[in-house]
Amino acid sequence: MSSVQSQQEQLSQSDPSPSPNSCSSFELIDMDAGSLYEPVSPHWFYCKIIDSKETWIPFNSEDSQQLEEAYSSGKDCNGRIVPTDGGRYDVHLGERMRYAVYWDELASEVRRCTWFYKGDKDNKYVPYSESFSQVLEETYMLAVTLDEWKKKLESPNREIIILHNPKLMVHYQPVAGSDEWGSTPTEQGRPRTVKRGVENISVDIHCGEPLQIDHLVFVVHGIGPACDLRFRSIVQCVNDFRSVSLNLLQTHFKKAQENQQIGRVEFLPVNWHSPLHSTGVDIDLQRITLPSINRLRHFTNDTILDVFFYNSPTYCQTIVDTVASEMNRIYTLFLQRNPDFKGGVSIAGHSLGSLILFDILTNQKDSLGDIDSEKDSLSIVMDQGDTPSLEEDLKKLHLSEFFDIFKKEKVDKEALALCTDRDLQEMGIPLGPRKKILNYFSTRKNSMGINRPMPQSASGANIAKESEFCSRSNTRNDDYLDVGIGQVSVKYPRLIYKPEIFFAFGSPIGMFLTVRGLKRIDPNYRFPTCKGFFNIYHPFDPVAYRIEPMVVPGVEFEPMLIPHHKGRKRMHLELREGLTRMSMDLKNNLLGSLRMAWKSFTRAPYPALQASETGEETEAEPESNSEKPSDVNTEETSVAVKEEVLPINVGMLNGGQRIDYVLQEKPIESFNEYLFALQSHLCYWESEDTVLLVLKEIYQTQGIFLDQPLQ
Repeated sequence: MSSVQSQQEQLSQSDPSPSPNSCSSFELIDMDAGSLYEPVSPHWFYCKIIDSKETWIPFNSEDSQQLEEAYSSGKDCNGRIVPTDGGRYDVHLGERMRYAVYWDELASEVRRCTWFYKGDKDNKYVPYSESFSQVLEETYMLAVTLDEWKKKLESPNREIIILHNPKLMVHYQPVAGSDEWGSTPTEQGRPRTVKRGVENISVDIHCGEPLQIDHLVFVVHGIGPACDLRFRSIVQCVNDFRSVSLNLLQTHFKKAQENQQIGRVEFLPVNWHSPLHSTGVDIDLQRITLPSINRLRHFTNDTILDVFFYNSPTYCQTIVDTVASEMNRIYTLFLQRNPDFKGGVSIAGHSLGSLILFDILTNQKDSLGDIDSEKDSLSIVMDQGDTPSLEEDLKKLHLSEFFDIFKKEKVDKEALALCTDRDLQEMGIPLGPRKKILNYFSTRKNSMGINRPMPQSASGANIAKESEFCSRSNTRNDDYLDVGIGQVSVKYPRLIYKPEIFFAFGSPIGMFLTVRGLKRIDPNYRFPTCKGFFNIYHPFDPVAYRIEPMVVPGVEFEPMLIPHHKGRKRMHLELREGLTRMSMDLKNNLLGSLRMAWKSFTRAPYPALQASETGEETEAEPESNSEKPSDVNTEETSVAVKEEVLPINVGMLNGGQRIDYVLQEKPIESFNEYLFALQSHLCYWESEDTVLLVLKEIYQTQGIFLDQPLQ
């Protein structure tokens, strides 16, 4: 303490009264001389680089308390790791650094903060370093204890801090050129406010997240490294999605939270763009890219070309391997860090990411016991060995004697599927066996595609027939499925878990299936390992396509309207529907009144002719009858609107439930569809309606429902 006192004596000698410039922006407050000193309450912050600027963000109250307890425990902080942010980040206490757990991210500096000063541009408070904050606190303690104020300190950056009183403390930056003349910094320029304790600065500190995790959701992004109009990464967008879900749990699942039935849903991002573009393809593209309109071409190479990469046999394999291996890796790491987790797993994909997940789910093994017995494998390919399968196929055809010939020629199952009649003849296979083999493999080709053969029914026939589920994919063998037209087969990795629900946001799945030659999805088809499938889209999204018309092509019906998270429909939609109903009623009443007047004018005078009245009307009133069909259609339309709530059979892809779900556009969006088209494709990350539908469907699998069902 003596060193601090000597320092104060040197710094506080002949301290002049505050200049008018320093006091003009502040109001001096008379302080009670007998005030007692109370130690400052520290709060922990971490530094993030946002828009090329350092921004200090506070940890939530629970994480900050946990860090403070670890700091004050008296143990050596070196090697001490404290999990924060729901276990998604680890703080290395000795290094004062914060590291991401599940994805790659630059490490962030961590600081135990007690004193702050206001920044120059954004008016946000910046914490002082821990060492200088300690000096400020000791100076403040002496000033309060001895009731001696107007203390002056110099920071390591030669900045002046003056403590006038507990409510007025200012910070002066050094004046340029002062060091050239050897003079000391003085009180010049506009002072910056200094605050003691986090409770005295305007900053939002959240309470924290529930420790219990009920469900895990992997989120796969679409094309490009940015996921919204602010050019944010998938990590930042999923952070928004997670924050919205935490708020909705408090408002719409309040009873379940109070009864401690639920905790939270964890959303983790899956990034495949960076591994794809780290293969050297960017360098190859740069060599052939034209120098004109450089920014636009760079944007095209970095985003739109991802669609073409997925249709390329080489890079498609890289993409599906990356997505599947990342989800398996994160799932394994998550279980290691959360050994008590008993919940289920779901997956969500945005734009092209939903198509990647659709293809991966379609090509999973449909056996129930395979996944549990092989959880440790992170990249299980669907091919389980060609030679045994070929031998079994030949046994089925009673042609086992030719197996040695194929083995000698090194012809496996895939090669045999490519053989022609002439190839088999050259190998010495007789005409009869040749026809059997060619017919067998051609039949299997026709029954393959996106719809793999379903389990045998009681009659022994495949549920999915060619007439019900058409595909023109060139399937090479039983274990590989084509990704697109004219494209070689891709080996799809196996997931080490069975997803419960697949959510697709703004998905082009329907368009890609149609382009691949698929005209219809068998109503009995379902994913081998996933029970649910929800296709969620904004009505103005230019990339989104429906799925249900491919299952039920002969019936026209509207998608399911997602309720507003505050209940009912948006006001402008209700107003629009009300005006539509009113105009229909006016039209019906007007036509009905005219028809009744015409009937009264042309009615036969005798009751005996009443039976022929209809025939006379038919001949004499062709125009009146021409109005009837439109009138009937109007009535049928209104009835159809009322009957839309009745269940519609859209197959088993979502367990018998509806598949297509459409969001309600905002009032401002309804003025110009084209203006908000791009924004509509990127709106899902902060959409409360989307997040609430995801939470509702996830918790319904656990028997937990909303406090009040939305209408």
